[in-house]
Amino acid sequence: MESATWGTINALVQWLDRNDANPPDVVRLLRVLKVQEETGEVAEAVHGAMGSNPRKGASHTWTDVEKELCDVILTAMVALATLNPDADKVFRDHLDHVATRSLN
Repeated sequence: MESATWGTINALVQWLDRNDANPPDVVRLLRVLKVQEETGEVAEAVHGAMGSNPRKGASHTWTDVEKELCDVILTAMVALATLNPDADKVFRDHLDHVATRSLN
């Protein structure tokens, strides 16, 4: 049974698909690459929260970092659902594998 979260992700994938004229192989590639773009935004927000750029100062907050991390998670979920229609099961199986390996 699909969780509400994955139902929302699948609805977003369908919406993106309806609004994307690229061929399927390009769609897959671009959605996976989008994860890297979002990861860069996390790094930028961390630098801003720490005020590490003297030109910009404290340009972000840790709340901004949290939002950017959520964007990474969301974007990765969309990419996974684009690659595999049973992304919910793929993720659960992988999480179970990591938890078993790490927590036992």
